[in-house]
Amino acid sequence: MSFIKSIAALTFFAVVTFASNAHAEDIPKQIQGIIDSGAKIAKTFPAAAQMKGWVISKDDRYMIIFSSADNETLFAGDMIDASGKNLTEHYADLYIPKPDLTPVYSALENSTYIAEGTLKSPKSVVYAFFDPNCPFCHFSWKAFQYYEKVGLEVRWIPVAYLKDTSTGKAAAILQAKDRLAAFSENEQKYSLKNHDGGIKPTKSTAASNKQLQANSELMHQLGITGTPAIVWKDAQGKIQLKGGMPLLHELPGITGLPEQAIDDPELARFR
Repeated sequence: MSFIKSIAALTFFAVVTFASNAHAEDIPKQIQGIIDSGAKIAKTFPAAAQMKGWVISKDDRYMIIFSSADNETLFAGDMIDASGKNLTEHYADLYIPKPDLTPVYSALENSTYIAEGTLKSPKSVVYAFFDPNCPFCHFSWKAFQYYEKVGLEVRWIPVAYLKDTSTGKAAAILQAKDRLAAFSENEQKYSLKNHDGGIKPTKSTAASNKQLQANSELMHQLGITGTPAIVWKDAQGKIQLKGGMPLLHELPGITGLPEQAIDDPELARFR
């Protein structure tokens, strides 16, 4: 298996190209293998723990990996410091230009979603892509409940890709007379043991298949490779995107609302 395939779960970012500052003699042999497969080094930078960061591009999508000081070992994934800060996300913010999501935002507003929370004159709105069987979508749902009580509207955009039952469960939500009630049932009865949404799957109609396909295409337009994925406008009106379950201390910035006391023990790991 190629190195590119072995780290496929790492988040990629769709952005514009910029020049590399790496010298050929400094490139680890594993990264040279990636280059030989068609990828490019977009940028290098000094990282924590005397490591070097590498911004790698392939097919106009980007990822960050790290190499040890001796260039013998590569690391991929989230680098977390002693304070709990996600340094990989920090470096991505510093070294990967953000795409302009403005043209896609109107498509979000017109997508097929389930609105939950404060629906009449909400103080803020966020969009969240979810798969009915996704455990971290479930955790995000639990966390957002606290903010929905104080003015947040969450517009949940269903997609289906995780399990064989995902399409049937998404269809059960979309085809229900009360979509919000069906969505709530899926989350309230969610099985963390089996990573199964709580609603029973049903046969998908042509209409719901079309809606799921459109949502999936929108997800890919945004460069999103997994769920949950949260999209919102910040205080300056700039569109932001967060992949994965947000940490609890990130929720005020995402929602634009005061921090809420979250006492759910299942969410303690995300503090």
